[in-house]
Parts: sequence; C-alpha cells; structure tokens
Amino acid sequence: MSNKQLPNRRDILVGGTALAAAGLGNVSPAQGPARSSANDRLKIAAIGVGGRGGANLRTMEQTGLVDVVAVCDVDTRFTDQAILRHPKARAFRDFRKLYDVVGNDIDGVVVSTTEHTHAFATMPALQLGKHVYCEKPLAYNIDETRKIAEAAERAGVVTQMGTQIHAGNNYHRVVELIQSGAIGEVSEAHVWVNRAWGLQSEAAAKKQRDLLHVDSRPTDAMTPPDHVDWDLWLGPAPVRPYHSVYFPGPRWYRWWDFAGGTMSDLGSHWNDLPFWALELDAPTTVEAFGLPVHPEIAPASMSAKYEYPQRGDRGPVTVSWYQGTHKPEIWQRGEIPRWDSGVLFIGNKGMLLSDYGKHVLLPEDSFVDFEPPAPFVPESPGHHEQWVRACLGEAETASPFSYAGPSTEANHLGNVAYRVGKKITWDRDKMECVGCPEAAPFIAREPREGWSLS
Repeated sequence: MSNKQLPNRRDILVGGTALAAAGLGNVSPAQGPARSSANDRLKIAAIGVGGRGGANLRTMEQTGLVDVVAVCDVDTRFTDQAILRHPKARAFRDFRKLYDVVGNDIDGVVVSTTEHTHAFATMPALQLGKHVYCEKPLAYNIDETRKIAEAAERAGVVTQMGTQIHAGNNYHRVVELIQSGAIGEVSEAHVWVNRAWGLQSEAAAKKQRDLLHVDSRPTDAMTPPDHVDWDLWLGPAPVRPYHSVYFPGPRWYRWWDFAGGTMSDLGSHWNDLPFWALELDAPTTVEAFGLPVHPEIAPASMSAKYEYPQRGDRGPVTVSWYQGTHKPEIWQRGEIPRWDSGVLFIGNKGMLLSDYGKHVLLPEDSFVDFEPPAPFVPESPGHHEQWVRACLGEAETASPFSYAGPSTEANHLGNVAYRVGKKITWDRDKMECVGCPEAAPFIAREPREGWSLS
C-alpha cells in the first residue's frame, strides 16, 4: 500500500488561474496542454468497446480529431463491431498485449472496462507517457485510485475521468451560484439518487426495477459464451466460475469483488457537484447506515454522512449521501420539491436544489428579484472533445485525475464505512482509518497473480 501523499487540491489551486481556482479546467500543473500529433489528430487505443465503452468511442469519433489505432475487449462481438468502423485498427482481447504491440504508436488511451480493471488498463498508459480518458470511478478501491492519481502526476499527461455531466451547463451555473455566495455560507449538502440496485428482497427488486434479484453467490457454474474470455474479464479479481449473475454488464456492478455498487457508480456523477462547488478534498469522518452488510453484494439502499473540515475561508460542511429508498429528512417532510434524484445545498441565506439538468433557489419567494452572477465557468465543447483538444494542446480538462482521484476516494470511503459498520476517521496521508484495522481489506487488496500495478 502506498503512503505517498498527493498534493493537497487547495495547495494546487493556490498557484492556478482564476478559472482553476473555481474548480475549473485542469487544476494540476502536470496537466497543462500538450501537443500529441504533428498532424493535429490524436491517435488512440480504446480499451473496452461495448456498452459504455462503445458510446465513448463513438463520441470520440464524432470529434473528427482522432484516429483509432487499436481496440480491445474481452468480448469479441464488440471488437468485431469496432473494426467494421475502423478497418485499419488492430483488435486485441488482452490490453497488456495491446500495450506491448502498439504502445509506441498511440498518443492516448480511452479506458471503459469494468471498475475492477480500470487501474490495470490505465497504469501502463501512464507509465508510457500516454494521455488517458478513464470512465468513472477512477479505480476499484482507494489504494488503486491513489496509485493512478500519483502516476498521472508523475507522467505529466492529460487526463480526464468520465463524469460527462461535469461538462453540462447546469452544473456550471450551480457552481457559480454556490461559489459566488448566492445562498451564503453552505454548512450542509444532501445528495440522493433513486436507483435501488443490489441486495434487497425479490419483491423490492421487482418494485425497484432492478436488473435481477440475487442474494448469494451461485453454487453452480455456467459455461462462458464462446465470444467471452472469462479469465481476462476477471483480471485482477479473485477467481470464480462464470455465471450470468455477473455478466453481461452492468450485472457485475453489485458484487464487491468487481465494483462498489451505486455509491462508486452514480456517486461519481452526483457527489461531483458538491465536491466541485464546495472545493472539497478529503473528509475527516464518514459514517454509513443501512441493512446488515453482505460479504459479497453491495446494498440497494443505504446512506452515508461525510464531515469535511474548514477549507480556507469556507467553514466545515457535512455532505450526506442517500441511495435507493433512503432520502433526506427534509425531503421526507415535503419541505423541498420531491425530485427523484437531486443535490440540495443548505446555506445561511437559502437553499439550492439541483439535478443533472435544472436547479432552483429556495424558498423561491426569497429569490424573485435575484440576479445570478455573470457566468465565469467557460462553456465546454463536450467532455470527450475537451479531453481530445487538451491532448492536442487546445484546451484543458475539467476532471483531471488530480481532481477525480480525491473525489473517487471520498466515494469509496462511504462504502468502507458501511462495510466496517461504524464511524471512521480518515487519515489521508497514511491512507488508513484511524484505530480501525478491519477497514484495511476494503482500502486495498492484493491482485490476482499475473496482475500488477507496479
């Protein structure tokens, strides 16, 4: 386990531009624009090209600024489809072989694998000095996340984590309102999402429109489809027989061996807003609430409360997370609009409620004559194009790993607190929960033989 300390995000911002200080653009000095290709086109490899990965690749293609050199997926159906669009590209199943064969022929890599292989697909690119776009969450656990963020800092390349909504105008306007003091000093924020996938009763799974219902690891084994290399899919995770409760995605999302459930998935999008607007970094304590912990399966519904210390002239703040059937008390009492999912900021001059596409200042009667600040967050050409143009030296990224690393760590800490079943005190520098040795297996794990981040 690495105990190296990343630069504190506020320390990085001190020397940045006014836009960086607002949490915008590329906050790490190592992330400055870097020209990659003499012909102003970015040569990329796409690792994971089905589902979310296929969408990422198509969006990159639409920029008109990339040449696809290689595609990789453990499922040959998806590489076959990608090669039809890019007949000059080379196809691989194992991303380790991709780096061996075409590592010198690419400028950047787009990683869209399952959570438990994000770090292992990303690290070789950073070690080769390649730019990286990686889907959220940045890595499977805190240890892997820290190692990836540190490697990106050393590499000095352009990075972006795939929190696409970060580029949306609505989030930009909310950040401006919060940081300009529209609702005064914010002391608490509440984030809730209505998705309830994971451990729950069969009746609840049906009601919540879960993908499937499962409450234990299958005892029977199934034969993997011919088009899937199951051993490669497992990657660094412990070996287990193939079964349809894990594959295809996102069924794996609920299994602790492969992911962190809703917290690490949707938390990457929804917790991003308070993390950005309030300029958060590492929490001091985290406490989680929910049904008894299952050793294999993440919960469908849970909640967590984070305590953040004072940051410069910003006072301490609590951020509470709710998923599935859990909701904030103020929502339950009907004192705010009951949006299915949302982010609520509570300040000493009012409240701000937001989701992905809209926001409102509350109580509305108090803000009838309110004049919003002039926009100071620059418009984005789109999350993917922003990364491409940054790699070509024409832009800066909004979610570089220097920002995405700490935000991903915070989300993982919610699951750590839930799995240990008690309030944890987080020591960011030592990367440990103070006086809680039982948390260690949830912070880091030894990868399966044949897989390494070194």
